[in-house]
Amino acid sequence: MSPRGWALVALAGLALALVVAAALLIPWNRPPAPRADQLAALGDLPADQVARSREFRAALRPGGYASLAVGLLIALALGLTPLGSRLVELAGRPFGGHWVAQAVLGGLAVVLVADLVTLPFSAWRQAVLTRYGLSTNGWAGWLVDLLKSYAVSAVIGAVALLGFYAVIRLAPRWWWAFGAAGAAGLVVLLSFVLPVLVEPVFNRFTPMEQGPLRTELMAMAARDGVPVRDVLVADASRRTRAVNAYVSGIGPTRRVVVYDTLLREAPPAEVTAVVAHELGHARDRDVTVGTLTGALGAAAAVVALYLIGSWAPLLRLAGVDSVAEPRAFPLLVALVTVVGLVAAPVQALISRRVEARADAHALALTDDPSAFESMQRRLATINLADPDPPRWEYLYSASHPSTVERMAAARAYAREAGR
Repeated sequence: MSPRGWALVALAGLALALVVAAALLIPWNRPPAPRADQLAALGDLPADQVARSREFRAALRPGGYASLAVGLLIALALGLTPLGSRLVELAGRPFGGHWVAQAVLGGLAVVLVADLVTLPFSAWRQAVLTRYGLSTNGWAGWLVDLLKSYAVSAVIGAVALLGFYAVIRLAPRWWWAFGAAGAAGLVVLLSFVLPVLVEPVFNRFTPMEQGPLRTELMAMAARDGVPVRDVLVADASRRTRAVNAYVSGIGPTRRVVVYDTLLREAPPAEVTAVVAHELGHARDRDVTVGTLTGALGAAAAVVALYLIGSWAPLLRLAGVDSVAEPRAFPLLVALVTVVGLVAAPVQALISRRVEARADAHALALTDDPSAFESMQRRLATINLADPDPPRWEYLYSASHPSTVERMAAARAYAREAGR
């Protein structure tokens, strides 16, 4: 069988594995959150708060969707015309057109062009966040964070690009197989190293100070059977007023992180509800499951790019002879961008189901639906979240259940518990 035939078999196998993993590991059945309870919860929220949140989201929306549209147009312009391949050639020219220079410098140049073109929309977002009082970072701090982000992306991107095109040169007929394995391995590696190497670049993390709250949180984690090394506090207040918490890492790098803004704004019972939600992610191994599905998806993407990218009409549009040459990297970026936009609603749906399960876990673990509901109200108020966003936007991009859905879930739990 030819390498292309084996690639088709591999893609079918990876797609099947991804479907099976999603079917078995993703919680497709969501906890009850009756629409009647959602509407009642919406009516209980202060009208001026709802109006301000919707005004804020409306101010963000044009820049956000314009950034997506412009990013897509730039990716298509660079990938489906000879412009991208010429940019890669230009980046490698000072080094004699060596393949390493084209692969690394050319690849980073393509990404940088796309970032620079959409930079005004990032500035638009920062201006809106500042105007509505969510950002405490200032323009100097925003610029520093932006440069840090570029630097981190450049380091990771350079390593990935060099490894990818080195594999192509070492195994020109079977690079897609080694590349798929490498992409999957990179996803797993980043799940381990990002929490300990990259997150500290943007925030300072300190253990939560000793006291009744920390004791309660650690005791709750032990009661829940979740091995958590520590509960850390991130100095988020230096850039935002938003409140949040999250769990990241796998195994020895797993930690629960709480924003210092959350500790400042919420009473202990509400902080406990938030951490209980994060413990739900850890207990159900959501980071591990996300890493597994991400690794399978990355491997499948490499094989699919090999198959689709060898289609002659696409190569002619891009002005290249083979998808395996560094000059074809803009074509790969264009294909990935299109697939990412198309797959966004599915990714959002999966994320909402996972978050809803963590909400149900928090309610069962704390048995305090009142604190859970008041926390959701506080999150929406401080973070200026639209409590009941437009349906089209919710279906396309919402990574969490809406505020009214989460409040309705708490009310449904309270009824079932006889509260």
